[in-house]
Amino acid sequence: MTYQHILSERRGDVLAITLNRPERLNAAPPAMFDEIGAALERLDGARAVLIGGAGRAFCSGADVAGGALSAGDPAEATYRALTEHYNPALQAIADLGVPVVSAVRGPAAGIGCSLALAADFCVAGESGYFLQAFVNIGLVPDGGASWMLARLVGRARAAEMMMLGERVPAAKAFEWGMIHKVVADETLEAEALALAERLAAGPTVALGLMRRGLAHALDSTYAEAMQREAENQRAARRSADSMEGGMAFLEKRKPAFRGA
Repeated sequence: MTYQHILSERRGDVLAITLNRPERLNAAPPAMFDEIGAALERLDGARAVLIGGAGRAFCSGADVAGGALSAGDPAEATYRALTEHYNPALQAIADLGVPVVSAVRGPAAGIGCSLALAADFCVAGESGYFLQAFVNIGLVPDGGASWMLARLVGRARAAEMMMLGERVPAAKAFEWGMIHKVVADETLEAEALALAERLAAGPTVALGLMRRGLAHALDSTYAEAMQREAENQRAARRSADSMEGGMAFLEKRKPAFRGA
């Protein structure tokens, strides 16, 4: 499939999606998120997803200069863009049965911040930073940011990001526990891909159940989380990768997981 705003390619067992508007710092029109959703529907056996940005930015936020967010009634246009384009793509990431890695260079702002943090593992270059600047224009965070930030860094730091609208550099984001790792800019792509490849070589069924179990646990009681874990463990135990893992343990060798 040909895309206008992204690149999508297979790198072995990894589906690599690259936001591809470097001349606009990958500012995201609604159609870009439609294309992300379409690419995720075409995993074709990929066992991990890597999301990055072309050029010197991950994503500078929604493309407010493109007209799609200001046509007719701007408030209604923005609402429709979120509910019909941006949010469905982010929900598709949440619903995936494979792990997701994001690679952040430069700004991950607004909806770009939400996209970066929707991944299971966010790897940032030293130039990377995360920004919720909506307060500076009288708006509110979107794309699930209020849900994610409160759970990733706690209420006080989420309030700091949202209500003060200041940049959070990669090093601080790591210190806060917001992201997985900070690396040199020149090694960002290689390290993020290596992590995605490591995950793609893992027990896909179990990893998919883990990411869904984590999401469920964030909104569950202790008892509900344990029940969900028991159900997931039953499903994982029936997988071919579980059988292979058990045999490899007994035979004292590295398991060769097949993603089934």
